[in-house]
Amino acid sequence: MTVNKRLLFGSLAVAVAVIVAVSIVTANRNDSATVTTYDDVTLTSSNDLSPTIGTNAAVTGRSLPAVDVHTLAGDAFATTDLIGRPLVVNFWFSTCAPCKKELPAFAAVQAKLGDKVRFVGVDSLPPSANEEAFARDKGVQYELFYDTDGALTSAVGVAAFPQTLFIDAAGTIVEQTGELTAERLEQLVRTELL
Repeated sequence: MTVNKRLLFGSLAVAVAVIVAVSIVTANRNDSATVTTYDDVTLTSSNDLSPTIGTNAAVTGRSLPAVDVHTLAGDAFATTDLIGRPLVVNFWFSTCAPCKKELPAFAAVQAKLGDKVRFVGVDSLPPSANEEAFARDKGVQYELFYDTDGALTSAVGVAAFPQTLFIDAAGTIVEQTGELTAERLEQLVRTELL
């Protein structure tokens, strides 16, 4: 095989020239671009660095989406069947540290106000006796559903767990929040749903 050295060196020279030209144009564009800076940024610190409600989609004022979740046995359950009385829907899963922390609070408030408000837990993991036992060990006695395909989680834009929705009897989401204490949960139930 014969290589035409002139053609080879000529091709290399053209390639180098193109690379240099593109680099110069790119550098000039970056130098002439207007850069805006903002001096009014305030950073705050907190001991709690868990995701906040700002990570999730804002759904207050929207209707609870009509999708199916599943029971432990794997049976479909329509979210429309939850409408008709005030409702608290808590999105959780067992390996979520803030979820673990708040489950006893939900159990306590549900024991206190469950005759006036329906409480539901929606687990994003597949139906599992282990998930069910985990919640029951934390004192949870309310209904647990599983959103394995993510239909409900996606429809309400949950990106960070836990997330809790407060839904009036007509099915409108009136409040949403992240991790809750028992005191704050009870306060929100009383002010938003009763």
